Amino acid sequence: MAGPSQMSPCAACKFLRRKCTPDCLFAPYFPPDQPQKFANVHKIFGASNITKLLHDLPLSQREDAVNSLAYEADARVKDPVYGCVGAISVLQQQVAHLQAELAIAHAELTRIHTTTVPPLQDDHENPAVLSVAMSSRPLVSQALASYAGLKPDSMR
Repeated sequence: MAGPSQMSPCAACKFLRRKCTPDCLFAPYFPPDQPQKFANVHKIFGASNITKLLHDLPLSQREDAVNSLAYEADARVKDPVYGCVGAISVLQQQVAHLQAELAIAHAELTRIHTTTVPPLQDDHENPAVLSVAMSSRPLVSQALASYAGLKPDSMR
């Protein structure tokens, strides 16, 4: 998109060492200050395939397509075997691990609530009752202290 009086050619034309014309297909999507973006996309997909893809797409979808190609190309450069699929797999494993931890925490809270915490009637104001309960479990200690408005350390 660089004419005689305009700035430097787009990253694609600079990389391909060709003259950047005003109607350059790549110029809107590969600005001159992002040469690595085009280099990675070209390395993975090839300039002719990118050209064909952009010609086949309506103008409204081209920017999203180039961003997707650039993301996939960056992922392929970092992980040539799995690319984006590897990143997605790692994230899915993290989600599954965190969901399991959350389920364990919920089960522990339910167990603590149903087995060790009797309904607090008038005893929530009695420091002796709270002291015994607080010494048995730190989590229960914090819950009881916050319920009674006391600091856990002040009860020992």
